[in-house]
Amino acid sequence: MVRTPGLFWLEKRLLRMILRRLVKPVRVVLWNGEEISESVDPPSARIKVRDEATLWKLILNPELQFGEAYSDGRIELEGDLVGLLDTIYRSKTQTSESLYPRLVSRRWARGTVNTPRGSRRNIHRHYDIRTDFYKLWLDSQLIYTCGYFPSSNHSLEEAQFAKMDYVCRKVRLQPGDRVVEAGCGWGALALHMAKHYGVSVKAFNISHEQILYARQRAREEGLADRVEFIEDDYRNISGRFDVFVSVGMLEHVGLPYYRELGDVIDRCLEASGRGFLHFIGRNRELPLNAWIRKRIFPGAYPPTLRQVMDIFEPWGFSVLDVENLRLHYAKTLEHWLARFEESASPICAMFNADFVRAWRLYLAGSMVAFQTGWLHLFQIAFVRFDNNQIPWTRDYLYLGESDPKQESKWIHAIS
Repeated sequence: MVRTPGLFWLEKRLLRMILRRLVKPVRVVLWNGEEISESVDPPSARIKVRDEATLWKLILNPELQFGEAYSDGRIELEGDLVGLLDTIYRSKTQTSESLYPRLVSRRWARGTVNTPRGSRRNIHRHYDIRTDFYKLWLDSQLIYTCGYFPSSNHSLEEAQFAKMDYVCRKVRLQPGDRVVEAGCGWGALALHMAKHYGVSVKAFNISHEQILYARQRAREEGLADRVEFIEDDYRNISGRFDVFVSVGMLEHVGLPYYRELGDVIDRCLEASGRGFLHFIGRNRELPLNAWIRKRIFPGAYPPTLRQVMDIFEPWGFSVLDVENLRLHYAKTLEHWLARFEESASPICAMFNADFVRAWRLYLAGSMVAFQTGWLHLFQIAFVRFDNNQIPWTRDYLYLGESDPKQESKWIHAIS
């Protein structure tokens, strides 16, 4: 990099402006050993920047370049990564009246290519990397969505079993129900519904790795006659069902395809049918973090509740229940991150050090985003507008949740 007179002064001035906005002191150590800080208090973290080019990238586009530089090892962190990310998130504001973030979000989200071909490519990049990798840090059933913690001292396995039961209660599963699941992961929920509620399930997924694993589990557990795992796009769902369920797929659908998803639900759901969506969302229209979109979840977008109504309104679906479980997702990610760190050595051997740093940042950043309210986990239960077969109270969701017999059921099921 050719130095312009006074340029280093400008870099430091811009860097100080950024540091001044942080709610806790952070110190930046430059490649020449000079330290930059805007506080005399002890720093919560020290960030070592390897070279001048990296510093400029961080100043000009911190959302993307912090992740790039951390993953590549061009910056090093002394201190707690989670604590630093918490400082960064709490230093940002969601209350700005500026239209710029909203316009950028709409433009980016509308341009997301989640056609059948584009979706398959995006899903392959994240979910098909290796099932053995996910086995190192997910729960024993490979559930890669938010758990449900009846209390904070429940294990990850117990929380994921409780989540699946919670979903089943929300859609009021009955023996003999025909269920279609859009985006089934490694198959845990579909198998749970068939095994514990006596229903039949058709589960759609475009991840080849996940479908192979789910089919194997169905055969091993003697449920292949009741659960069919179909390697196909949700847009190709056909038939009629009593229940439509989607857990963790909506983030990958994309705004331009919400009405198409609503049409799929409308054509497959019986007149008395029940529906359920579980998804990561936002309070405001903002794109997913640029680095996460580039390196971890290409094509993903967390919608607002208002945007999700594009799935329901054209077909007259009635929303019965909306719940926000963001702190449950923060707790889930806390477990995932701890397990990931315990398996960092085999993960590094499986991939490389850059991969480990990237996924560490992704898991830690996601946990902090849910803790600080930048991300949310919404669950929506819905029916057709003229369906009066709906619960009179919410007791069906919570009765027995604190019952020792119920907890014994979870522990027995996961042991």
